[in-house]
Amino acid sequence: MSKLASYMGFARKSKNLVTGTDTCIKHMEKGKVKLLIIAGDTSDNTMKKLIGKAEKNEVRYRIYRTGDILSKMTGTCGKIAFAVIDEHFADIIVKEIDSDKSIEKEVF
Repeated sequence: MSKLASYMGFARKSKNLVTGTDTCIKHMEKGKVKLLIIAGDTSDNTMKKLIGKAEKNEVRYRIYRTGDILSKMTGTCGKIAFAVIDEHFADIIVKEIDSDKSIEKEVF
């Protein structure tokens, strides 16, 4: 298991990770989200919607791999949006995503 999967799992178990598009948007609007992770296979319209909300609410975000991989890391099923609500977890997870050289990623 990768470090990223471990950190995402820890964040979820400690209730510092919320999943699902609508839930992530609600938490961003409340100003609770420190990092938004969007699956790379998200549809264009949903991607634009999530990125727009993140930029509007000044939330940093990363686009990473696929929804299946991210869902497996967090023990969920069929999710494409993940919001980290703890600053420390967000910093660690961003560092791991940015250091993953096995993928092409978009960094914002």
